Amino acid sequence: MANKEYRRAKNVAGSFFVDCTCIDCDTCRWMAPEIFHRNAGQSAIFHQPTNDIEETHALQALFSCPTSSIGTTQKSAPVTDVLASFPILIDDNVLHCGFHSEKSYGAASYFIHRPEGNILIDSPRFALPLVKKFEELGGIRYLYFTHQDDVADHEKFHKHFGAKRIIHEADLTAHVGAAEIVIKETIPYELDSDLLIIPVPGHTKGHTVLLYREKFLFSGDHLAYSPKLEHLYAFKSVCWYFWPAQIESMEKLLFNYSFEWVLPGHGRRFHATKEEMKCQLEKCIDWMKKAP
Repeated sequence: MANKEYRRAKNVAGSFFVDCTCIDCDTCRWMAPEIFHRNAGQSAIFHQPTNDIEETHALQALFSCPTSSIGTTQKSAPVTDVLASFPILIDDNVLHCGFHSEKSYGAASYFIHRPEGNILIDSPRFALPLVKKFEELGGIRYLYFTHQDDVADHEKFHKHFGAKRIIHEADLTAHVGAAEIVIKETIPYELDSDLLIIPVPGHTKGHTVLLYREKFLFSGDHLAYSPKLEHLYAFKSVCWYFWPAQIESMEKLLFNYSFEWVLPGHGRRFHATKEEMKCQLEKCIDWMKKAP
């Protein structure tokens, strides 16, 4: 829990607050945009919750904050009900895990609930309320990593659930440690009839994305939405491998695949028709080619 002694002066008066340990990961701002905004390089409260829905969103952001930088001096919404809301439904059988980890700089992770075996995309914190919900939902068959940065507590999830970890060999670093399924090719890897792993080198050499049912693209740090630019984009300032390769990877997505959701580790989600998504990718690629 955040320390009220370090409460930022940028917060409006009221029970909820952000303290000065905030790392500006953006989690709270996209989880509860009606409550949080960015001010002077960190998050802050600009509107105190005034109803149960707003308070629930604020508490979900509080529990998801990777550095425990959000606090409250008074809660009316039952904490048990808020904890029970994780993982949070996005669409169909795809859920947002919450409980972001500082080890992954606050990256989002996702959960696909499917009869053939559940899949955890990138790793959240090994938080007991989340672990119990995963148990209730049937455990975890696969723990898929988009890349080496967002593995967080994967060892604990692997040991607890016996989940098979999946990563590209180019990102199987000492930081990751081990994986049961290692992708070695530069061509798409079919994990199941509805699950396709697509290599997209750029952010890292071994970065991949997961396409589920030709509807959901779990994009890691390859692709996200920018409210400022008002279109999809990539993170050039944190492209650790090769920017031209990332542009080429983006063109591969444009010309060869269709989807309706972009679900990133960092950055904002985006949902649109497949036709609009194509237009957004075209804008993204055009911006990437011109980016200084």
